[in-house]
Amino acid sequence: MPGYIEDRWWTKRPDPTTGKKRKTALYGKGKRYKVTGIAGVRARSFEKVADAERWKAKAQAQSLAGEFTDPRDGNLLLKTYVEDTWWPSLSADPSTLETTHRLVWKHVLPHLGHLPLRNITVATLRTWLKTLEPNLGAGTTIAAWSYFSNILEYAVDDGKIPKNPCKAKTVSPPAPPEYKARAWSRERVAAVRGALHERFRIMADLGAGAGLRQGEVLGLSVDDIDEEAGLLHIRRQVKKIGSKLVFALPKGGKTRTVPLPIHLARRLKAHLQQFPAQAVTLPWGDPRPPKTDRETKDRAPQTHRLVVTTVQGCAIRRDQWNMRYWKPALVAAGVIAPGKVVVRPNPERPGGGGLKVIQFEESREHGFHSLRHTFASVQLHARESVVAVSKWMGHADPSITLRIYAHFIPEANNRGRQVMDAWFESAPEKISLDSPWASDSPLTAPAVGPAVDAVAAG
Repeated sequence: MPGYIEDRWWTKRPDPTTGKKRKTALYGKGKRYKVTGIAGVRARSFEKVADAERWKAKAQAQSLAGEFTDPRDGNLLLKTYVEDTWWPSLSADPSTLETTHRLVWKHVLPHLGHLPLRNITVATLRTWLKTLEPNLGAGTTIAAWSYFSNILEYAVDDGKIPKNPCKAKTVSPPAPPEYKARAWSRERVAAVRGALHERFRIMADLGAGAGLRQGEVLGLSVDDIDEEAGLLHIRRQVKKIGSKLVFALPKGGKTRTVPLPIHLARRLKAHLQQFPAQAVTLPWGDPRPPKTDRETKDRAPQTHRLVVTTVQGCAIRRDQWNMRYWKPALVAAGVIAPGKVVVRPNPERPGGGGLKVIQFEESREHGFHSLRHTFASVQLHARESVVAVSKWMGHADPSITLRIYAHFIPEANNRGRQVMDAWFESAPEKISLDSPWASDSPLTAPAVGPAVDAVAAG
C-alpha cells in the first residue's frame, strides 16, 4: 500500500565509514516524522512516530475509498471561502442571487465569517440560531439557514471539511410558522378597489377575477387578452432586480392561460378606453450588460403594450405602488390602521435633515396576494376542480394548491360522513366481522349504489 513515514532528523542510509545514521539539516527543527507518498494526500508531520502510524493508516484507507479530507483545508476562513469559492460558483437568476447575497452577507458572515471552516460545529450553530432568534422572523431565519447549509455542503464536496454540521439531528432552524391563506369578502374587495386611484382599479379586478400575481398584472399586455375565446394568456411579469425593472417569465418559468369572465372582460375594455395601453420597453430577465453573444440574445429588450402603466406611461414599480396607492387604499377601506409619520436620515439633504415618510404596518395577510387568495376561494367554494384551479394559478402541482387552499373546499367533513353513511345503507346485510365482504380487500366489497356514486363524483 502506498505511503511511508520519513524521519526528517536522520538520514535514511548510515554513514559508509562509521555505519551510523547522520543528522540532517532539519535536525531539531519542527516535527520529526513525516507521512508522505499516499496518492492524493498532502504530506503531514508528527512529533511522535505512533501518531504518524495511526494517521498513515487512516489516510491510506480514506484515500483508497476516495473519502480523504485534509483537516488543514478547514483552516480557511468561512468569509474567504464564501467570497472566493462559493459565491463565484453560484448560477441563478439575478433576483435569486440578489436575495442570496443579502441574506448571507447580512445574517451569516457577520456572525460566522471570522471562523475557520473546521471550527464551525453543532454548538456554533446553536449559538448562531439563538443570536438570530430575537431579531428575525422564522421565515428569514430558515432562509439564512438554508443558504448556510448549502455553503457547508459545497465545502464538504470541495474536501475542506469532512461533514456538514447543519445535518446534525440535535440542531435545526425554527419550524415555519403556520400560514393559512385568507380570502377577502366581496365587500372588502369592492371597498379597496373603490379606494384605489381609478387608473389602478383594474389591477384589483385582475387579481380577484383571474388570480393573477401582482407582477403578472403589471406585465399584462393587450395582446394577451383574447376576449373572443374568453381567455387571458399569462406570458410575463414585471420584476425588480436591484434598482432596474425587467420583463421575465411568470413565477416558476411557466406561462399559462386562465378564463376571462365576461364581467372582467367588460371592465378591461372600459379601462383601456379610459387609459389606453402604453408601449413599454424593458430588458428580458437580466438588466446587467451582456458579456457574450448568448447573453445579448437572451437579454434583448422587449416591447409590450401594457394594460397598466404609470401616468407617464412607464412600467410600475410594485414597491413604490404599494406604498403610494395600495396601503392608503387599505387604510381608506378600514383594512389596516393609518400609517405613522417617521423621519428617516437623509445625508443628501442640505443640513442633513431627515426625510418624512409614512410607515404602514407590515402584514402578509393584507398584501396584493389576498386578491389571488380570493380568486381561489371563489373557485373552490363553487367545487371547481383542484387540478383546474392549480393550472389557472400557475402552481407546479395540484398538491401545492391543496396545501394552501384546502380549507376553502366546503363541507369536506360533512361530505365524508354522507359518503360513508350511504355506503353503509347500501350494504345487503348488517356489517359484522363475519361478513364475507368486511375484509380490507376491495375485491370483496359490494358495488356502491348510484347515490354514493353521485356523492363521490360531486
